[in-house]
Amino acid sequence: MKIRSLIVDDETANRENLTGLLHRYCPHVQVIGEASTNEEALNQINTLDPDLVFLDVRMPGGDIFEMLEKLENIRFAIIFVTAYDEYAFKAFQFNALDYLLKPVDIYKLIESVTKATDAINLKEENLRLKNLVDNQNRHEQDKRIALPQDDKIDFIPIRQIIRCQAESNYTRFILDNKREILVSRTLKDFEAALESCGFIRTHQSHLVNLNHIQTLVKRDGGYLKMSDGSSVPISRSRREELNRSMM
Repeated sequence: MKIRSLIVDDETANRENLTGLLHRYCPHVQVIGEASTNEEALNQINTLDPDLVFLDVRMPGGDIFEMLEKLENIRFAIIFVTAYDEYAFKAFQFNALDYLLKPVDIYKLIESVTKATDAINLKEENLRLKNLVDNQNRHEQDKRIALPQDDKIDFIPIRQIIRCQAESNYTRFILDNKREILVSRTLKDFEAALESCGFIRTHQSHLVNLNHIQTLVKRDGGYLKMSDGSSVPISRSRREELNRSMM
């Protein structure tokens, strides 16, 4: 899993140095933005919605805590990186995961990033568990499925899924709003969960939502016309099972 990070420091050399260290020693941390002032940091956080933010404490126009106080909800993990240690107590009041002193020690950086990664993964697991619990009280087609991607997890209502298509070790979800989501898991991984929600495997590479089937065409070997206008093949071994399901 990629950790999307933002580096906030008023000195270009410090930002470049930290970016280089992360690239070399923490390759799963992707630097998606940088900021050199509190105002830039606030804008970048609101725009990019990072998972992890590396924050210098002393910034032009005031310390970084003034910027943090302007945020309604801190949804990201924080690692403070600074030359001054007198801010440590206040840093942890903002739920900072760690506090690194400059110059940054490589081993301390790796340890801090590991701690942040564990916290972010735990947050995602909690979201999955909440979705699992919520699904217990929903009708089958009102349930949601968690689709993990590199930088986020989408929770998609089952009824919005028209079909799923295998692409090697990936599965492409085609939704009714013309959106597509590619997930790094095989079609078989999703088959058992979705079959109980009105889906059926029509082919080695295709799993379809019965509620989105518009027409069963019997010529040309047989295929389905779906609600989005797409055509899905039917394998010979699946034809009888599909006919039973549509009766």
